[in-house]
Amino acid sequence: MTRIAVIGGSGYAGRHIVEAAVVAGHDVVSLSRHEPAEQIGGVHYLLGTIENAADRGRALAGAEVAIVAVSARGDMLGRVRPAIAELAAEAAEAGVRLGVIGGAGSLLERAGGDLLLNSPDFSPEAKPEATEMRDVLADLRAGAPTLDWFYVSPAATFGPWAAGEYTGDYRVGGDVLLTDDEGNSSISGADFGVAIVDEIESGEHRRAQLTIAY
Repeated sequence: MTRIAVIGGSGYAGRHIVEAAVVAGHDVVSLSRHEPAEQIGGVHYLLGTIENAADRGRALAGAEVAIVAVSARGDMLGRVRPAIAELAAEAAEAGVRLGVIGGAGSLLERAGGDLLLNSPDFSPEAKPEATEMRDVLADLRAGAPTLDWFYVSPAATFGPWAAGEYTGDYRVGGDVLLTDDEGNSSISGADFGVAIVDEIESGEHRRAQLTIAY
């Protein structure tokens, strides 16, 4: 059993990670600004924000892995990057492995190509968030070598508007967008949550970016 802290545990990605971790038998703490509409039995729910040092400390207390699933959008745009930088320093000092859920914009369109967020087809509305999360990845890469981190870019189609269903199947890639034979890139919330828990258990990706898709 691993003690896992999910910061942003009431959001789309966060709640699927929380659920998958509980099903897998882990001890789970969820920190979020808002009370979840539906709570999962066995989860330790905390109200707080990633921007508050005391709240981060409560979430990290006793944790072996911390997952950040906070979106840099709305009132959090421009505030997630500095908060993750502070959390990263605290996680490194505490010996906590840090996972950050980013976005597909941080992936390369193809090997040797440009980032997806620089594509002319990339949504202008999503670009500020994607740019901030790209910078978070750059901070992790340039940060303290003592921090054990991994950064996850979901498939291009990922979110409550395309929730999908649990299939028990997924693929893991590196820094290049994964697509199927028809050129589609997607992953359901349930399968994404399972994939994150599988990564926590295997520890396969250390100080590296990965992507998850069908």
